[in-house]
Formats: sequence, structure tokens, C-alpha cells
Amino acid sequence: MKINVVCVGKIKEKYFTDAINEYAKRISRFAEFKVIECAEFPVKNQSAAEVLQSVEKEGEKILECVKGYVILTAIDGKMLDSVEISRLMSVKMTEGVSEITFIIGGSNGVSDKVKNRADFKISFGKATYPHQLMRVILSEQIYRAFSIMNNLPYHK
Repeated sequence: MKINVVCVGKIKEKYFTDAINEYAKRISRFAEFKVIECAEFPVKNQSAAEVLQSVEKEGEKILECVKGYVILTAIDGKMLDSVEISRLMSVKMTEGVSEITFIIGGSNGVSDKVKNRADFKISFGKATYPHQLMRVILSEQIYRAFSIMNNLPYHK
């Protein structure tokens, strides 16, 4: 099984990369885990046209990296608890899916093309999180899902 997390931009904060690397190490017992960072296209004046252009360019970069079953993190996605996330991943593996790609969009969201490519949209609540923190949260939930699948005591 391959698990990819495709995201926009790079993380500068060491504490975030340390946390992601720790979960990547833990996940590697169960699957090949990769974080793929796509180019960010910053918006200077926040005009609607410039934001749309940025989102479209980021969307093109995201779609170049997407493989397998695609799960988009989105505020309007379906809220799942940890057991349900584990079940979703387990069902996909049973169905023969060999690669799952999670997408975390940039600060202005994702293009319609990215939304249309997603096989499933997942929400981690109504709150908005910085995409750097979302990588940590998602990595932890992926590890927790594998822990549940393998009856490890991590998830109590």
C-alpha cells in the first residue's frame, strides 16, 4: 500500500516537520508514506481574479501528483471519526486499491478540477486549520487508522 499526502507549499517550521517525520516513520511499518509538496502561487493583492488564477495554477500542480484513490480534505467534506477513517482505508485496500492520495489544498482552497478528481471529500470539522498543521493532523490520523486496523493499543 502507498499513501501520499499532496499539499501546497513548503513547511518552514521545524516542529511541524519533526512531527510529520515521526508519523511517517510509524506509518512506514504498514505502508509506503510520502508527502509531496506542490508549488504555491502567492496572491499579492487578493483580487478575485488573482486568487482564482492562483488556485487554478496550484490545482494543475496538485493534479500532476495525484494517483490512485483520492481523498480531498475539505470543510464541506464528510466528517468521519478515527474508526470510520480506518474503515474507509481498509475497505479500499480490500477492494484492491494499492495507492491512496490525500490532498491538502492551499490557503485559498482548491480548483474545481481538483474537487472533481477527488473520489471522496473528508472534513476534520468546521474549524479552519493552517495547512501546515493539517499535515500533522492528517499524518496522525493515517497512523491511527493503521493502528486500528492492526489492533495496536495506540487508539483507545
